[in-house]
Amino acid sequence: MVKKLFRFLRNLRFRHTPLVEITISKERLLGNLRFFQKNNQGLGIAPVLKSNAYGHGLALVAKIVDKENLPFIIVDSYHEAVVLRNEGIGTKILIIGYTPLDNILKQKLRNVAFTVVSLEQLQEIAKNLKRPARFHLKIDTGMHRQGLVPVSLDYAFSLIHGNPSIIVEGVCSHLADADGGQEEFTKGQIKIWNEIAERCKKTFPGILYFHLSATGGTSYSKEVKANVLRLGIGLYGIDPTENTRIENLKPVLEMKSVISGTKTIEKGEQVGYGVTFEAQRQMRVATIPAGYYEGIDRRLSNKGFFKMGRTFCPLIGRVSMNISTIDVSEVPGATINTPVTLISSNPADKNSVENMAKSAGTIERDILVHIPQGLRRKVV
Repeated sequence: MVKKLFRFLRNLRFRHTPLVEITISKERLLGNLRFFQKNNQGLGIAPVLKSNAYGHGLALVAKIVDKENLPFIIVDSYHEAVVLRNEGIGTKILIIGYTPLDNILKQKLRNVAFTVVSLEQLQEIAKNLKRPARFHLKIDTGMHRQGLVPVSLDYAFSLIHGNPSIIVEGVCSHLADADGGQEEFTKGQIKIWNEIAERCKKTFPGILYFHLSATGGTSYSKEVKANVLRLGIGLYGIDPTENTRIENLKPVLEMKSVISGTKTIEKGEQVGYGVTFEAQRQMRVATIPAGYYEGIDRRLSNKGFFKMGRTFCPLIGRVSMNISTIDVSEVPGATINTPVTLISSNPADKNSVENMAKSAGTIERDILVHIPQGLRRKVV
């Protein structure tokens, strides 16, 4: 209560109009969550809130989903778990990334489980853990990034049985190309997973959670022996799949700013650093107080678009650290403080996250997670 009052008074004192504002649609976020719940009967849906909730705002998104029927929410680090508990989030938390031993031994957070991501980490835990703690064992089913390799499981199980403070609450793995075209490879991973899941059930009868698939793996759910689906990018309305499209998802985030100034330039004049743009005609240009620091990818220079009303205005010249320049020749009346949509929540728009990622030659997650944490986000 005291913390909430302090935050309210602090925000009241420093209230201001931001140069860039991000809106997060509560209706769309919950709609996406319920879409996956409805279409994956028998699976608990665990929202993934790592990396500042994929750029959407860690605490903000957690507060939206906290009262939903969830097995747990997922973060990457102990720091993120601390933030959520300090914000009053009560849902069980799984830290899916690597946690240093010292944090595990000293942790005092309630309802938090850690992920064992390597055999070396498990050896450290088995040797030093004195108080009960809950863990999910990550299995390497073929991605060869994190996880216990199958041939090490006998030894790993003996380490666990040798320390009664290690409570195995869950088992997990990750599909390397579930949203791509390597179907044979994915099915090979699923086969390995299913065999190990059965083995773990027999070895640790008290296990509560088995989870392999993320958003891109939903089409394989019926083939997977699991009771939880990790919902990452799909929660935010983005479809990561290449071949099997997931219908009805609605992007949650929109980013807006305003024009900070306009001018007319003549044919042959250049714009921006490196003079990479030269006007082919007289044109009206506008500056926007948002650049690559604010999450406008520099690779969108001379490629991307912002939206004013129904008009898509090309980005011209290089995106600067805090400034972008657009062609507003087709927008009558464009002037200082005129609103501009930098990232649209309409997937069909040229400045949607999906289309920005295509223009930049990257993936949607890359665009979203580089939106700075310090930009104001507002639930609408």
